[in-house]
Amino acid sequence: MINTGFIGGDFGYHVLRYAGRHAVRQPACDGSAYRHRSKIETLLGPGIWEALAGKVVLDFGCGVGIDTIEFARRGARRVIGLDIREDVLEPARRGADTAGVADRCVFTTATDERVDVIVSIDGFEHYADPEQVLRTMRQLVRPDGRVFITFGPPWFHPLGGHLFSVFPWAHLLFTEKALIRWRSDFKSDGATRFCEVAGGLNQMTVRRFRTLVDRCDFAVERFEAAPIKRLRRLSNALTREFVTAMVRCELSPRPAAAERTP
Repeated sequence: MINTGFIGGDFGYHVLRYAGRHAVRQPACDGSAYRHRSKIETLLGPGIWEALAGKVVLDFGCGVGIDTIEFARRGARRVIGLDIREDVLEPARRGADTAGVADRCVFTTATDERVDVIVSIDGFEHYADPEQVLRTMRQLVRPDGRVFITFGPPWFHPLGGHLFSVFPWAHLLFTEKALIRWRSDFKSDGATRFCEVAGGLNQMTVRRFRTLVDRCDFAVERFEAAPIKRLRRLSNALTREFVTAMVRCELSPRPAAAERTP
C-alpha cells in the first residue's frame, strides 16, 4: 500500500469536516456520464460487441447485473455474472428476467467454467487481492479467449480517493487516519483502513496495475491510460499517474507453464 498524506491529527480531521460541509459534490462517479448511451461501449469501444457475439462471457464483479444484461441483449450466447456479494445477485436475476434474457444469464458467487471472454468494469481499484483476481481470470479464460478490463479513477487521479476526495487530491494530502475518522462521522461500518470501507480501495495506480498484468501470464494486446479530457495536453510520461481518468486494456492468455510444449 502507498503511504500518502501528511495532514493529520485533530487539525486534519477538522479541516476535512469543514471541507466536507462546503464541498460541491462531483458527479464523476454517479453514472451521469453514461446517461443516454452505453457505458460498456463508451469505455471499451463499439468493437466490443463483435468480440462478444456468440460467445460465453464472464462479467467479473457484476454487481446488480446491468452490464451482464446488456451483454446478453447485445449478442453474447450466454453470460455468467460473478460477484462475491450474494445480496446484489437476486436483484440481478430479477433484472435479467424483466429484460427477457434470464435464459441466457446466470448469476453466482463462484464458478470454475472456462469462458471465451472475461470483462471487468470498475473493479480493479477495489479488489483486496488484484493479483489473485488476474490469476483467477487466467484460469477461467480459454486459451484462445480475451480479457477486457477497464477501471478508474486510479489512485493518483484528483478524485482517486472516491468518497475520500472531498476536493481534488484530498486523499493524498490527508493521512488515512484523519480521512477514516472524518468518514466515521457518517458511516458506521467500523472501517479503520481504506481497504475496509464498503467496496474497498486498494490504492491502485497505473504502474502497479501494469506490473501485475505482466506477472500473470497474459499478453497485452492493448493498454491505454486514458487522460482526463481537460488535462489531455498535460499528459505525458511524468504526469500520467496524476491525469489518467481510466485504464483500459485487452489481454490474451499466454500458455501457462504446464501448457507449454517441452
